[in-house]
Amino acid sequence: MNDIDYQQIMKWVLIVLVAGFIGQFGKSFATYLIERARKKKSLAASEKLGGSVKQPGEETSATTISETTESQAKVEKKTMKALIKLRKKEK
Repeated sequence: MNDIDYQQIMKWVLIVLVAGFIGQFGKSFATYLIERARKKKSLAASEKLGGSVKQPGEETSATTISETTESQAKVEKKTMKALIKLRKKEK
């Protein structure tokens, strides 16, 4: 019992540290891949819905809305709602 093998202890400490390192960065990499897949999926969905759907962050000015006809505005509103629903499902 008094025989303590310090090499064995150091080996296990290093194994645990390396496993933690790999686990943390593996999780970060997996999160990155999932976000990338979600963006690709949302872009494909927006193209499928009509292609005229604006990405979040893009602002529409009042002049572009007033220039569109009433039926085009309704179609755009429906596609935006559908895109929002898809994004909520992804989360």
